[in-house]
Amino acid sequence: MQQRHKNREQYYKEQGITTSKYLIPYVEKHMPINPDSRILEVGCGFGGNLAPFMDRGCEVVGIDLGEHLIKLGKEFLAKYYPSTNAQLVCSDIYDTDAETFGTFDLIFMKDVIEHIPNQEKFLAFVKQFLKPNGHIFFAFPPWRMPFGGHQQVMNHKIASKIPYTHLLPNPLYKGFMKAFGESQVKIDNLMFIKETGISINRFEGIMQKEGYICDQRDLYLINPNYEVKFGLQPRKLNTLVAGLPHFRDFATTCFYGLYHQPS
Repeated sequence: MQQRHKNREQYYKEQGITTSKYLIPYVEKHMPINPDSRILEVGCGFGGNLAPFMDRGCEVVGIDLGEHLIKLGKEFLAKYYPSTNAQLVCSDIYDTDAETFGTFDLIFMKDVIEHIPNQEKFLAFVKQFLKPNGHIFFAFPPWRMPFGGHQQVMNHKIASKIPYTHLLPNPLYKGFMKAFGESQVKIDNLMFIKETGISINRFEGIMQKEGYICDQRDLYLINPNYEVKFGLQPRKLNTLVAGLPHFRDFATTCFYGLYHQPS
């Protein structure tokens, strides 16, 4: 497990850096981000990604299942944005609706869609929160990328650095984690991620089926997150490799995509 996963305040600040430098400029190619914008983050954690939107004066709402994450996020809000009207809500999104939260100019999900069971159901459900001509942004690691199983969060220093182990058959993957001394809770969590991981093809198939229109999508060989994590400059996947439907999943460390619903 990396130190950044333990130091929540560092992680909070890193999220804001990447969102400010890469996510917002990506979205702004297709829509304005200003004080009139209503922004929803699904799976907001403790809200680091929302900070740059608050800096722009946007009205922001974050929702997450993790009670401890929302509690910590509210502490960060009190520390860094004491006068904000931002909302951080601990809830299952299926227990909410647009009558409760209203609709939004932008919904975004950063490293979240790969954790949601039944993405078909979710991507149909979340439409109700979009304003006419509203946009929805996704950033996620395709399942077959080197650390698509999030095995970097394992406690064992060696096990957390071995790529592609999540692609092992379930019994072998569980055995691998047990051999390196991972707790049953950690094993269960990583096996859950194995169940919900999503490929580029499957994601784009669902988006097409649900009628989302793609404004822009990019496949990254070097994830924009890696700049603040490892000091590596983002790099998009070679065009030839990006056109290979299955192989690209093994080389793409991050998918960026912006979509909208026809009005």
